[in-house]
Amino acid sequence: MSVSFDDTHEIALSRMVKGTMRVSTEGEGFTDLTHSLKRWLREATARDGLLLLFLRHTSASLTIQENADPAVQADLLTAFDRLAPQDIGYIHGSEGPDDMPAHIRTMLTEVSLAVPVEAGRLALGTWQGVFLIEHRARPHHRSIQLVYFGA
Repeated sequence: MSVSFDDTHEIALSRMVKGTMRVSTEGEGFTDLTHSLKRWLREATARDGLLLLFLRHTSASLTIQENADPAVQADLLTAFDRLAPQDIGYIHGSEGPDDMPAHIRTMLTEVSLAVPVEAGRLALGTWQGVFLIEHRARPHHRSIQLVYFGA
């Protein structure tokens, strides 16, 4: 195995900027947040640091995923249907048959992300985007806390 490190340098974390992103979903599926996050970082005059995102819900999640081919998202939704189907007789179902599968899908993914920021830009790979995954069938309003630490 070969491991190397590039561009190691110290950054003085002199700033913290906080905000809230509100997202209206159209129901189950992926909502690309990447461009909105880029705009927020510009407005925050971010340079080098770390962006933390925290989704304040238990039936939706955050992910960094492929942003070029929509077939990836379709296949991921199919995989979620297989991992957490709606019709297997869950005890919890007070908000409908998609409620408990949504909680399971959230547990399998994340409600928080940390993304490096370099020169004011998200340090994502070529084919990566930041997405909110709505696990419920009907539209929802979601709230994401944003915190930027950096220079």
